[in-house]
Amino acid sequence: MRAEDAAAYRDRGWVVLPDTFSADEVAVLQTAALEVLERPGPEVGREADGAAHVCWGMHLFDERLGALVRHPALVEATRELLGADFFVHQSRINMKQTNGSIVAWHQDFGTYHRVDGVPDPRGIMIAVFLDDVTHVNAPLLAVPGSHCEGLVSTARVDPSSPDFDQVSKYRYDITPDTMARLVDDYGLETITGTAGSMLLMDMTVVHGSSVNISPLRRLLLYINVCPVDNRGESYERPEYYAARNFDPVQATTPDCLLQFATP
Repeated sequence: MRAEDAAAYRDRGWVVLPDTFSADEVAVLQTAALEVLERPGPEVGREADGAAHVCWGMHLFDERLGALVRHPALVEATRELLGADFFVHQSRINMKQTNGSIVAWHQDFGTYHRVDGVPDPRGIMIAVFLDDVTHVNAPLLAVPGSHCEGLVSTARVDPSSPDFDQVSKYRYDITPDTMARLVDDYGLETITGTAGSMLLMDMTVVHGSSVNISPLRRLLLYINVCPVDNRGESYERPEYYAARNFDPVQATTPDCLLQFATP
């Protein structure tokens, strides 16, 4: 990782590394993600019409997605920013379909701390872009510098959320007054990148996403990690939401994804 990339992460709370994964690697991951989204279990979240849009714990269910977690490019960049060995606290596939779900303003650490018992705000949300993410297909929106505030205290669970019976019953949304203050203090930006890019974001950055009204799909893979000495201490949620395995992730070979490529 370049020094300026690490500096951007420290200053803004995130950095996008373009062209981290090749077109062949992206194709392997696209196939894996779409197949895993066909699972019938409770780990798959669905839109009102029944279409799958998220699967939590993806790396537990597919060896290709498990290989991504150990890809040297991902492991080395993450370890450099954390300065420590890390474990996977949560992973998920996220499909932004046309007219699908929104994601309210939140911090990932808000749930990890309040529900899963992760002690300290030390961790990274990694996103691998499997589609081009532009300003038109509901990109992630984030408040640069909001990680400097640590855990935002004015957050609440919203029982009226459409997916409250699934993930949002654990999500602490940022209140409108606090959100207005944060945007006034820090601003608000979109996070875009081409397929194959990798986003590394401090898990205390305030972020969300709007509805995708375009006909363009937005498929991302998320891997949220913590240093091995910052493990969760509560087991309220199932393993596909919050880790039971705290072993440090070890990098494998650079061709770990290409071995699954179609000849």
